[in-house]
Order: sequence, then C-alpha cells, then structure tokens
Amino acid sequence: MKILHTSDWHIGKRLVGRERLDEQEAVLDEIAQICETEEIELVIVAGDIFDTYTPSAEAENLFFKKIRKIAGETRAAILISGNHDDGVRLSASTPLSEELGVYIVGNDRKPFGLASTRAIHPVSSGKGYAVFENAKGERAFVSTLPYPNEARFKEEKSELSYLERMKAWIDEGETGNAEGLPSVFVSHLFVLGGEISESEREIGLGGARALPTESLPKSDYIALGHLHKKQRMGKGNCYYSGSPLQYSFDEASSEKIVKVFDLTANGVENLHDIPLKEGKRLVRLEAQGADEGAKLLELYPDCHAELTLHLKEPLTSADSAMLASHGNLVSLLTEVHAENEMVFESRKGFSDEKLFKEFYRSQYGAEPSEELTELFLSVLLGSAEE
Repeated sequence: MKILHTSDWHIGKRLVGRERLDEQEAVLDEIAQICETEEIELVIVAGDIFDTYTPSAEAENLFFKKIRKIAGETRAAILISGNHDDGVRLSASTPLSEELGVYIVGNDRKPFGLASTRAIHPVSSGKGYAVFENAKGERAFVSTLPYPNEARFKEEKSELSYLERMKAWIDEGETGNAEGLPSVFVSHLFVLGGEISESEREIGLGGARALPTESLPKSDYIALGHLHKKQRMGKGNCYYSGSPLQYSFDEASSEKIVKVFDLTANGVENLHDIPLKEGKRLVRLEAQGADEGAKLLELYPDCHAELTLHLKEPLTSADSAMLASHGNLVSLLTEVHAENEMVFESRKGFSDEKLFKEFYRSQYGAEPSEELTELFLSVLLGSAEE
C-alpha cells in the first residue's frame, strides 16, 4: 500500500499579520497532485490541520475543498487533531467526510464507519485504530494518538504520570493489530530530542511533556506531527514530516517535503522525500543601513523577508517609508549601536536641552538634529504645562 505522510498544515496561520491562505491553497493543491502522480492510496495528516481552535470560515472552506481533492475518487485520508485543533469540532464532520474517504480522529478516538465502496477503505476499526484494505486485498494497520490536551487529562482522573498515561493510550490502540499486519502509528506529540522552531507554541514542548522514542510502538512506520522541521527520530522509521510551508524565519533554510513510502509485508520500502515548491520562501537579511537594506530586499522580490538593520542613529521617517514600500518586507528589526560611551559627570545645573543631547550621544554616538531636539523640548514643555 502506497502512503503519503504530511502534517502541520496550520490553515489560517499568518506571518506577522500577513495572510497566507493563497499560499496554503497552492501547497495543498501541490500535495493533491503528488497523490495523483505517485498513485498514493493512503494519506496521513498528523495533526494541526488549523492554526486555531476556532478557524475562520475562509480557513474551513479551504480545508474542506482541499481535503476532498487530496482524497480524490479512490484514496483514503486519515487526519488526527493536534494541539492547535479542537478535536471535537474537527471530527464533527465525520458522518459526511467518511463517505468521501476522509477519516478524522479526535480525542475520543471513535471507531471508523465501515460502509464504504471506495477502493481504499477500513475493514475493521476500534478505539484509535483501523485496518485498511486496498483494491488488491493488501491490508495495513493504522493506530492513532491525537494530541493529548489538558481537557483529556482532566477527564481521565488518574494518578499515572504523563509518560504512563501516554503508554497506556498507545498500547490500547496497538492491541487492535491481532493479525500482526504491516503497521503505521500516527501521533501529534513531542519526542525527546526533537528540534523545535520559532513558529511552534511552547505548549507541551517542555521536558515534562517529552516522550522518549523507547515509549513509541514498534510500528513499521511512525508518522509524527507537532514539529515544523522535517527530522528523523531514533534509528527506525520514525519521522516528523514537518509543515508544508515555512512558518517562521528560523525555517528559512529548511526544505519542505512530504514523505512517501510503500508499506509491504516486508515493512517500509521505497521511502523518500518529495520536495514542495509552492508557497513563498522566507529569508533573513541584515544590512548596515536603510539604503543597503532596500537593495537587499530588491534581490528577493518573491520572498517574505525579515530585515535587521544595524544603525548608528534611528531611522528617519523617509527611510521607514522607503523600506515599507517593498511589499516583501514583513518584519523590520533595528539595532542602534553607539560608537562612544557616555562620560559621566555631575549633571547639576544642566539644561533640559543639554541633558537630552548628552543622553542621545550616549545611545547613538552622534549629535541629535535640531529638529529632533526642538521636538523633544516642545513635548517636555507640553507635559510640564499639563
């Protein structure tokens, strides 16, 4: 059975306030095309479908259109909820979605419906697991563990530790593989040693919520979501596929992919990454001034750019306007470096003007302009009159 692994779509996620739905639409179309080209039978989406518990109508509309396209006419798609998803809300559409080959698992891990005439369909299912069969009669066992949110922990009043409860949930799903079929485990969690990026929230990423690889099941393939950089965990076929788009600037050099493999009676075969080309790339730029920064921005017109400027004095309004005119600039950071240290002396008897100029020189290593000095004094006078 040919399988594709993806995760962390984060539909609706913005970049410093900038909408990216068009990029998300393009990359989901690309994944759908890969499914066709590679003749994928089973698609796995390992959590964080949306970026928030309450996605916008536009984000939900995009999801419904694209997951139907990805499932196509014959494929099956399994989705689990991540820490950004409302598992109850996400799985509410299952009475309709299963008719289209889309199987959604929330925290309740309800068994899948079996009444399907599609080429790839579940032939048996229980709490958190299912056995899928293709047109050739080949079968694969899939066990799932959606992100274990706080509500789920509170519902199950137990004295067990986090690790013990996670193991119990994993084992509960794995008991469904009585036939010893080729297997995939799908989850959205933080495995000890994983590399996080700036775009991931810190919920569940601390040491107390890190799961060692030894606690994961002995599945032929472990499909993980939660971390946005593609990475292998441990020595077996345990992978984070990563997000399909670069969602933070520290991912600027991170390649975005989907993982594809054949699951056979011999285990995983032909495992490989397929690079994703859609979506704008992120770049981090540094320059010594506004003019140099503007020239750099012109070199990356089709990217989202973060620009750090190293300055000797604050930007003028004209410089700021010039930089803002570049549509690819989404984040501007400035670092003002003083060349001279302030010489401390008694300030008794200093005028407001002299105090201001001394402070300005200590911060920026230059004399303030007369316009700026007059503006400061006028504000100071106005405050005194109030």
